[in-house]
Amino acid sequence: MFENLFSMQDKVCVVTGGSRGLGAFMARGFLEAGARRVYITARKAEPCIAAAKELSEFGECIALPCDLSSAEGIGHLVQELNARETHIDVLVNNAGNAWGADFGAFPEKGWDRVMDLNVKSPFFLTQALTPLLTKNASSDSYSSVINIGSIAGIVGNGLDNFSYAVSKSAIHQLTRVLATELASKFIRVNAIAPGRFYSKMTEFMSSDQDAFEAECETIPMRRWGEPGDIAGVAIMLASPAGAFMTGQILPVDGGTTLVN
Repeated sequence: MFENLFSMQDKVCVVTGGSRGLGAFMARGFLEAGARRVYITARKAEPCIAAAKELSEFGECIALPCDLSSAEGIGHLVQELNARETHIDVLVNNAGNAWGADFGAFPEKGWDRVMDLNVKSPFFLTQALTPLLTKNASSDSYSSVINIGSIAGIVGNGLDNFSYAVSKSAIHQLTRVLATELASKFIRVNAIAPGRFYSKMTEFMSSDQDAFEAECETIPMRRWGEPGDIAGVAIMLASPAGAFMTGQILPVDGGTTLVN
């Protein structure tokens, strides 16, 4: 009865921002759990293609480089997917960016750039891919959308990344709204709110041993997240194990939100 609870067997998945960090961890997790095919996107073509080649060690991974910060980029991705697939089962809205600056000097372009990619693009990409997500979905087998939020959208400290924190709070609310909207189409929508993980965005701290150790002391579990920590939760949400979950925001943070 429970042997296939966490199986991704035969699922077709799309992971935006999948060339590195959390996106690559989740893409690998899906492949190792039996996904038929995983598409990854990234703005820069060369790293995206290289990442897909590495991930193909675990299953079929295809690079579709595109810039999702624009309507043209979203349209290009949707066109490519429609040309290649009759349906998709999983969409992970992971692509995002941040902008750090002091409050008094925070620029409008930093605000708009982050909000556009982190909030607007996931909405319009999900909207455009809904026909593919519904094609193979049913009351017994929902498709799954996973939005990547952040504990920055939960706690009250933006750490000079003002638009990033606000964008992640917004993606959490977008998750709830879309979950209500899309349930009748047999699409579940959930979000993961990661704490500290090793990535390009956080290497400024992980490369500073004193700062790294000091921050670990503020995390109840006294460590940062590892690849399996994010991949495991993503697999749960996308597989039959998460079949009765929608509209939920799951912190994966070692307990950080308990004390902050």
